[in-house]
Amino acid sequence: MRKVILTSLTLSGAIILTGCGQSNFGDVKRAKTSVNVIDENNLNDVMLSAADPNESVSYFTRALTSDPNRIDLMRGLAQSLIRARNNTAGVKAWKGVVQHEDATSTDRVDYADALIRSGDWKEAQVQLNLVPPTHETYKRYRLEAMIADSNQDWKKADSFYETAVGLTTKPSSVLNNWGYSKMTRGEFTSAERLFAEAITYDPALFTAKNNLVLSRGAQGKYELPVVTMTQVERAQLLYTLGLSAVKSGDVTIGKGLIKEAIDTHPQHFETAVRSLRALESNVTN
Repeated sequence: MRKVILTSLTLSGAIILTGCGQSNFGDVKRAKTSVNVIDENNLNDVMLSAADPNESVSYFTRALTSDPNRIDLMRGLAQSLIRARNNTAGVKAWKGVVQHEDATSTDRVDYADALIRSGDWKEAQVQLNLVPPTHETYKRYRLEAMIADSNQDWKKADSFYETAVGLTTKPSSVLNNWGYSKMTRGEFTSAERLFAEAITYDPALFTAKNNLVLSRGAQGKYELPVVTMTQVERAQLLYTLGLSAVKSGDVTIGKGLIKEAIDTHPQHFETAVRSLRALESNVTN
């Protein structure tokens, strides 16, 4: 009788030990799966931020073949296509994202951004109208401002630009866009102020420097503004200012500025040389 009881206890112990072994194995397996998910998410972020855009497109395309309904991979492909300047395919990819059951308002804003890049301003406006007013982000209002600009609804554009500026710590790009909007309306003084403000946030933003020179040239201000610039940038800005003077009818001043641009540039400034020759040829004729 004791032998039977001992055997039973031994078997029970074996079952208990086996159960514990399975439990521990399951925990290890789950932990390993969690680590794999973290590693994959990190890889996704790397592919989006650091990899060549075309490599990113290939990576997310491959990943989606094995798991086509994962919205994070769908987003990754859409973002990568836009980074690769394949806007047509990017729009299609973002459309798939917003149709997913787990799509967010941020996804719809990104879809609107892709539509604008592809030139479909009307559909972009439709998509932004579907975003709830509680979704107040810098990108949303920057796009709203750009659409208002395209509709020449200046009051709305100014309101959206102002809101967008207040929602970011790096407003140089949106200030530059706002300044360009003012310049297209002929409000050159306001444009000059906005371009100058944009440069204070990003001294390396050459587009804003060039626009600043254009806005000043339109007002007959033919001296360069006091901003940080390289020698090459100085030459390019003098050239822009010279062309602006010629366009305004101040040909002599324009020629002088273009000559200065040629002398300032550390290399041969072929574009400016051709323009000066054309101007001198016209004067001779």
